[in-house]
Amino acid sequence: MELDLAFIWAAIIAFAVLAYVILDGFDLGVGILFPFFPEKHEKDVMMNSVAPVWDGNETWLVLGGGGLLAVFPLAYATILPALYAPIIAMLLGLIFRGVAFEYRWRTKRAEPLWNWAFTGGSVVAAFAQGVALGALVQGIPVENRAYTGGWWDWLTPFSVATGLAVLIGYALLGATWLIMKTSGELAERARRYAYVAGVATLVAMGIVSLWTPFLEPLYLQRWFSWPTAAFSLIVPALVAACFLVLAHGLRTHHDSRPFIASLGLFVLGYAGIGISFYPYIVPTSVTIWDAAAPDESLAFLLVGALVLVPLILAYTAYAYWVFRGKVNPEEGYH
Repeated sequence: MELDLAFIWAAIIAFAVLAYVILDGFDLGVGILFPFFPEKHEKDVMMNSVAPVWDGNETWLVLGGGGLLAVFPLAYATILPALYAPIIAMLLGLIFRGVAFEYRWRTKRAEPLWNWAFTGGSVVAAFAQGVALGALVQGIPVENRAYTGGWWDWLTPFSVATGLAVLIGYALLGATWLIMKTSGELAERARRYAYVAGVATLVAMGIVSLWTPFLEPLYLQRWFSWPTAAFSLIVPALVAACFLVLAHGLRTHHDSRPFIASLGLFVLGYAGIGISFYPYIVPTSVTIWDAAAPDESLAFLLVGALVLVPLILAYTAYAYWVFRGKVNPEEGYH
């Protein structure tokens, strides 16, 4: 039986993007919540909770973007022109927050400036990611293997809604991460914010989920025609279960359960997007197989991926293992 290399690579790219979203999502969430913790000591602990791992989390973004260029060049060539503005905004946001991580600890006079750079970079990056996602889901017009839309096609009410949904969801991840990694008043305040962000995330997921099927006939058919209509029952039921686990974990003051449940919400949202437009990689214009590079290239690159991806997983797991447990308020990574 011949391997479907395009499908295998689609799975690898999808995994890399999901890994980025759930790993970088919580440290973006910490930045989003930064202004809600006014004390300098609290801000120090918050940054120290993510400082050992934030840059490694972004490895998955590099893998997903670089992999898209290498193995699905047609998708890269059509998605990038459609999403230049939100992607550039995202990268600038990530740059600002990355610089803020280092500069904030090196100055006293300009510390408020770098606090806002950390917050602003996190908010812009999160919102831009959501806008880019919404623009992709609503469809990118392609003719003769080229993008045929305009400069502002990415900016629609739906893409703004998905931008806000991702922003709220990342705030939930950040709050539950702080519950797991900190203690005392900081953790209790994060728990209160997690309640609000959890309800808001559920509402945002509901709005986007109800809106999506009416964007394209393919989506409507996928969610409401048998046998795939079964997902219309399974996915919402799993989302409800994750939310109940989240609420129970917050109510019983469990440290890790709210964070795991929040990750579950993101995984299910990501699965819902995949269900909507598979097998298209550029909905609803270009399929995985249309966009794929030649099989010889896919096979050659797969050899490298089989070495690289396990290495990334190994050092990521090791980093989280080394820096496991609560952050000591009297110590820090910096």
